[in-house]
Amino acid sequence: LIVGEMGIQTPGQGQNSYEQDLKVQDLETSREVTFDQATARIDLLRSLDRDFVGMHPGVAPLSHQTAYDRAVRLMRSSAAKAFNLDEEPAVLRDAYGRNQFGQGCLLARRLVERGVPFVEVSLGGSNAEVFAWDTHAQNFETVKLLSETLDPAWGTLMTDLRARGLLDSTLIVWMGEFGRTPKINPQKGRDHFPNAWSTVLAGGSIKGGRVVGKTSPDGNTVVERPVSAPDFLATICLALGIDYLKQNDSNVGRPIRIAEKSAKPIQEILA
Repeated sequence: LIVGEMGIQTPGQGQNSYEQDLKVQDLETSREVTFDQATARIDLLRSLDRDFVGMHPGVAPLSHQTAYDRAVRLMRSSAAKAFNLDEEPAVLRDAYGRNQFGQGCLLARRLVERGVPFVEVSLGGSNAEVFAWDTHAQNFETVKLLSETLDPAWGTLMTDLRARGLLDSTLIVWMGEFGRTPKINPQKGRDHFPNAWSTVLAGGSIKGGRVVGKTSPDGNTVVERPVSAPDFLATICLALGIDYLKQNDSNVGRPIRIAEKSAKPIQEILA
């Protein structure tokens, strides 16, 4: 489940604007419709679907019917309560940060508790003036603002998972697409830089407190223990017990592997 584009708080935004953004649209029945009325409508829809499938058998109508049935089960399941952050203590919500990203991380923990296998929470720009980590201009001011949002949420998420006995069974991956130039440009920003950047793995079967790799003093070149993108993906797979060399096939029969055969997992951080 992708929680969404979790923007940073900027001047002019409502302090609780994130509350609506973290809700699942139409998860609850309209207040104008009673439970019995909703059930009657669903039964009517299923009857029409059965008649349609009888006249037009095939995968498409069955998939349509299955999608609606799953949606109804979710709406009426206790799992839907995961999205009700009001159940959490105010002090814990404050610790995560009263912003989209912080509350998104709290929601991620609630989803993991209920067995959701994959959750992504992204920290991006919240309006046309803020492009988050793409700091081609005003790098220092933007990174400071982003860090004030990121650090409390990230730290509290790990502490919260550990307190609930979930950290050892949950892999946390903190990363972006690429790095930023060590050299500052004329706009006081940093441009795209594919030569070197940092990622973080925590929890799961990861050995904490370790640093792998090193750049030159000017940050332009990797001089020690280079790690490629395939290596990183293979490491994630091993930590999760996934065969990264297994061949998967697309819907048109195209062979796809998670990582290349040449990938070498980072063994020194795996427990």
